[in-house]
Amino acid sequence: MNSIEIINLNKKYLKSFVLENINLTIDGSSIFGLLGPNGAGKTTLIRLLTQITKPDSGKILFYGKEITKIDIKRIGYLPEERGLYKKMKVGEQAIYLAILKGLSFKQAEIQLKEWFERLEIVDWWDKNVEELSKGMQQKVQFITSVIHKPDLLILDEPFSGLDPINYQILSREIKRINQEGATVILSTHNMDTVENLCDDIAFINNGEIVLTGAVEDIKQTYKTSTYEICFGGDLFSFRTLLQDMIEIIQVEQYNELYRLIFKIKNDIQVENILRKLLSIIKFVSFKEVLPSIEDIFVNLISTNKIDSHE
Repeated sequence: MNSIEIINLNKKYLKSFVLENINLTIDGSSIFGLLGPNGAGKTTLIRLLTQITKPDSGKILFYGKEITKIDIKRIGYLPEERGLYKKMKVGEQAIYLAILKGLSFKQAEIQLKEWFERLEIVDWWDKNVEELSKGMQQKVQFITSVIHKPDLLILDEPFSGLDPINYQILSREIKRINQEGATVILSTHNMDTVENLCDDIAFINNGEIVLTGAVEDIKQTYKTSTYEICFGGDLFSFRTLLQDMIEIIQVEQYNELYRLIFKIKNDIQVENILRKLLSIIKFVSFKEVLPSIEDIFVNLISTNKIDSHE
């Protein structure tokens, strides 16, 4: 079932569209990436989803029904701009925020202790927030965003300030929350994060969706006939035989083996290339190289489908 369905959504500030004719469906079991440059409209869309503001026209359906203020209880939101009371103790503040989400004091204490163990910050329970690093504060705020077990979790740049180890810890927990049934919307500029976590994505630019779909489907759509081959044999013969058929992008040598990345020219069938190579090299591996989400994003910029300003 779709958790979010956005139909002909429009939002103006003054006389300018911030979002124009947005149509978007988010599957209830997915981690969904919301991508685009600064000023594209991502934050406005999140504010509409969280009922901070209202659309000028159009609808947002939340699990099949038009979204209302009541649905906020089923949504967890970690905004890009963080805010913890710096003089307050970490555990005390976490309990306070959990109670605001509808938990009793006892429920909050039990569940928060479990989360603090899971995210490896138990020792910080009685510390003041101002004693925490930016990354540790980020983990505390993440916990307070998910403590009420939301059906929809919206994360705006959740990995800001995290080192690689804590990045892995938070990624693991986001995947676990999704596997337990929550839909996750992830707004980020980090394309590696998108590759690692997201099932589906939407690129927003100038208030419009310019591209949406499953990550793997989009990568297939934008593939460029690029391949990687690892072989043993004569590199000169390889180059000579295929000089009119391919463009070599990268060459690496490992002892008696070569690893090449090349692009096929002029719509030549890859089977024809492999057939030619059989007589002169010993294959170790061969695979198609799909573009990364970052490559696709850059391509959209170069074709003026997305503005390059940040």
